[in-house]
Amino acid sequence: MLDVLHRHVVQPLVALKRRSRHLADLKALERSQYDSPAEVRATQLAMLRVTLRHAYDTVPYYRAAWDAAGVRPEDVTTLGDLARLPVLTKADIRAHNDALVSTAFDKATLRVKTTSGSTGVPLKVYLDERGAQWKTAATLRADEWSGWRRGQRVAKVWGNPEYLRLGLRGRLTNAVVERATYLDTIRLNDGRIRDFAAALRRHRPGLIFGHAHSLYLVACRLKAMKIDDIRPDGIVSTAMPLHGWQRAVIEQVFGTKATNRYGCEEVSLIACECERHAGLHVAAESVFTEVEPGGRLLVTDLSNFAMPLIRYRVGDVVTTSPTPCPCGRGLPLLATVEGRDADYVLTPAGDLISGISLTENFATRIPGAAQLQIVQETRTRLLVRLVTDEHFTEASRRKIAALVLELFGPSMAVETEFVDAIAQEPSGKYRFCISDVATEHLRGLSA
Repeated sequence: MLDVLHRHVVQPLVALKRRSRHLADLKALERSQYDSPAEVRATQLAMLRVTLRHAYDTVPYYRAAWDAAGVRPEDVTTLGDLARLPVLTKADIRAHNDALVSTAFDKATLRVKTTSGSTGVPLKVYLDERGAQWKTAATLRADEWSGWRRGQRVAKVWGNPEYLRLGLRGRLTNAVVERATYLDTIRLNDGRIRDFAAALRRHRPGLIFGHAHSLYLVACRLKAMKIDDIRPDGIVSTAMPLHGWQRAVIEQVFGTKATNRYGCEEVSLIACECERHAGLHVAAESVFTEVEPGGRLLVTDLSNFAMPLIRYRVGDVVTTSPTPCPCGRGLPLLATVEGRDADYVLTPAGDLISGISLTENFATRIPGAAQLQIVQETRTRLLVRLVTDEHFTEASRRKIAALVLELFGPSMAVETEFVDAIAQEPSGKYRFCISDVATEHLRGLSA
């Protein structure tokens, strides 16, 4: 009864108060997902041409780059013509951040996302409110493919719960509006996982959401504790690849299929599995995707007009599906995603800290850290590889030491290694966090 009340009364009232159109957008997206592939492509082309015109007229970076390439927005008459425009990289965003913001917006009114991305490179992306509402709707649509229904409670296995930073107001909003129960992945141990399970028994969630490796770890520990009565309607795994062996344990412990969702902070949702689990549907009304030779993914954001990211090289390798999904949706389909895989780090006290959670605590909080990688050499020793820029100072060194002390305690030693570049994996990705120590520990837990 409370779920129905929340879905049909509380959420519409909150949307009205916030002047958000995301629920109306959701209804439109629920209809358009069943458009034919030809209709989806036509919609994307129309949205793309509006985006390109806006970018050329109001974004200094694109006007200069496209003029230099001898291409104008009106030259793009088909989706394939987009390949005539230059690629946007993470380095471009860092170097030309202000020039990528549209002059049609007051920068002070925009949402700001600061993220290390999947490569340990801090990025700042601006998002307009209308685009944010559209992205929220696209994400809600994808989450409901898992079996969860809007209005049901949510459990999140995630680091750095944002609502805690907002004090009493944040706690009230989470309790009444979000209805989310968190397990913070900054420090995972059996006691915290047991408490989390007890909370889920009291407030049964319709959805469990989290990092793939964190969901797997929680499932392993619940299995070892013989806790087998937590049965959500859906599970959404995100932030890194969901491996088959992880999926098997998660589905066994929670008694429901795991839904693999793919996105990044810069553009939000990119693709997600539906209830058939036959690939990942691209959120085609929000992003347009291209695949370069070698499988590298390019994404064009069709909904963020404050800082349009056009032909943005995300850094992941993907494959497309040659066959449509049997669900009947006309959205394009990715077969696989070679995404971000981040190890845990094991603290001297025996707690586990998620590599994804470490991203926010290191890459985005150390001034002058152009890129970094954390390597756990032993249980009591970390190596921080660091590419710096002109903003790195002695204060930055002190910040590294303070963060290590805060997160790992006084028993963890740290060495900083300054390098010109951080080596890529064979997939072309950078691993933000590497810990064979934690990997061996986790193998022991799941044995």
